[in-house]
Amino acid sequence: MSKIQILKRLYKDYTKKYLRNILISVFFTILLAGSTSAVAYLLDPAIKQLFIEQKESLMLVIPGLIVLAFAIKGSSLYLAKVIMINVSEEVRKDIQIDMFSSLIKADTKIIDNKHSGKFITNLTNDVNMITNLVSTVILNLFKDSLTLIGLLSVMFYQNWKLSLVAIIMIPLASIASKTLGKRIGKVTTQQMNKAGILTSYLIEIFKNHKLTKIFQKEEFEKNRANNFINNLKETSRKIAIVFVRASPIMEFLTGIMIACMIYVAAKLIAKNELEISNFFSFLAAMMLAYQPVRSLATLNVLFSKVYQELREFCQSLMKFLKYKKIKMLKN
Repeated sequence: MSKIQILKRLYKDYTKKYLRNILISVFFTILLAGSTSAVAYLLDPAIKQLFIEQKESLMLVIPGLIVLAFAIKGSSLYLAKVIMINVSEEVRKDIQIDMFSSLIKADTKIIDNKHSGKFITNLTNDVNMITNLVSTVILNLFKDSLTLIGLLSVMFYQNWKLSLVAIIMIPLASIASKTLGKRIGKVTTQQMNKAGILTSYLIEIFKNHKLTKIFQKEEFEKNRANNFINNLKETSRKIAIVFVRASPIMEFLTGIMIACMIYVAAKLIAKNELEISNFFSFLAAMMLAYQPVRSLATLNVLFSKVYQELREFCQSLMKFLKYKKIKMLKN
């Protein structure tokens, strides 16, 4: 099952009933995108009419509009995030209740043949990944996409030639994130398996701690625990490094973009095809667009991690779950 199909099924069976709240959150992301674009656009009249033409009638108007745009931007981001956090927690509750209900009704032989630590991991860590998909991935997809569209509109309005130079980073960032996404998907599978093993081991130790004391196996169990913890640490370290690896790639691509943009801007200003006020407004829009481009580029890496954990989660559950809602993610 593809990533898009998983999103559709999650929406149909778990998030559809919260559609009203999700749409309200999308409305606030539209306000966020509009206010962010307004900040970049207002630098054009600010420089031209305040610094160059020195119009006293606008001395308070334009700065006031900039403050208002930032206030709307901050408030909209806060409200959009709060709404999606509430939705994700409701989705978490629904999935955990369905899973627990199915575990209670499952055949005892099926549960006995599998480590209880794996079930606990499914109920906690794996479900957390699903709620992270709702609260973070989906919100960022709307927020950053709309913001990027708004800022690109400002950039093309100011100068289409400079805009063409600036957008070359978008496909390059997509290629880089796709490569990193494949890598993190492999490591995530290892992390989930080792986390389940460690949880099972801890449950076993706590249940049989008296036997450990009686047979004086404390040092032996300590060594076993060190091995499990070290293995989990290594896989977690690899995942963290892959995420961090996106930053220098994006910085390098941004450096190329800025260098090319300065060269083209200098040529256009020399030919009187670009005004200084237009350039600063364009520059502000481009710098503000850096964050959503970077976020969208790393979004594929994050979703690859979530998608891999969803697959492992469902492969484990499909062996005994009877509820149709959980069966939706079977690959």
